[in-house]
This record gives sequence, C-alpha cells and structure tokens, in this order.
Amino acid sequence: LAVGIILVAINPYKQLPIYGDAIIHAYSGQNMGDMDPHIFAVAEEAYKQMARNNKNQSIIVSGESGAGKTVSARYTMRYFATVSKSSSKAHVEDKVLASNPITEAVGNAKTTRNDNSSRFGKYTEISFDQSYQIIGANMRTYLLEKSRV
Repeated sequence: LAVGIILVAINPYKQLPIYGDAIIHAYSGQNMGDMDPHIFAVAEEAYKQMARNNKNQSIIVSGESGAGKTVSARYTMRYFATVSKSSSKAHVEDKVLASNPITEAVGNAKTTRNDNSSRFGKYTEISFDQSYQIIGANMRTYLLEKSRV
C-alpha cells in the first residue's frame, strides 16, 4: 500500500473561476508539480497512473462538515468525464450526482457550518473501459452517525 499525493484544499464558500473546462484542459496531460496544486492535478495523476499501470486508483476526499468534500468529488468526476472524452460525459456525472439527494433526504442535519450536512459517507466507484472512457459508476453510502436518523 502506497500513499500518493496529498492536497489540502480550503472551501472559500464562494464560486471561483478555477474549475471550468479551460482549467480542466490546462491540467490534462500535465505532470504533477508542473502546475499549481489543484484537485484537477490530483485527478490527472490518478488518471495517468490508471492508464500507465492498468491498476485501480483511489482518491480520498476527507474533511469536516462544510469543508467542500461533495463539491471536490463532483469536480473530480467532471474532470474524469472531460479528459476521458466520454460520450456520456454529462449523463454519467449527472446520474451519480443525482443519487445524492435520495440518500441525503434521510440523513442530513443542520450544523453550525452547514445547513445541509450529510450524515453519510459515500464511496463512489467510477468504471472505465479499455480506452479509459467512463462507462459507469456505482455509489455506495454508509451511515456515519446513527443518532442523526
């Protein structure tokens, strides 16, 4: 078991112009360290390692309530959908993200930092074909705080 890149990201609590398609294309194909630290740099490294070594990769997004974990995971999925040139780019991402409200409807709570804090942990598995295009995704949820339900 090896630990790879660690990125510390901070939720600015506002939209920033650093997650658009132009930024995705700027990070695509770049080597880690050639560009500024970014969630797209981590995603690119995982994507390259998957293609180069033909081995599964994992990205762990961790943090406190309101830290931006869901948003970071969403940006990562969008990055994969864009760089894999998947014909189902929007469809796969939308389907995976559309499952969030269902699980969150029974397990969210208001906290001091987040009005809609999820009580669930999520494990999202994105499947790629032999040409490294997204062909599907599977989201598993697990309850972190039984007392909230």
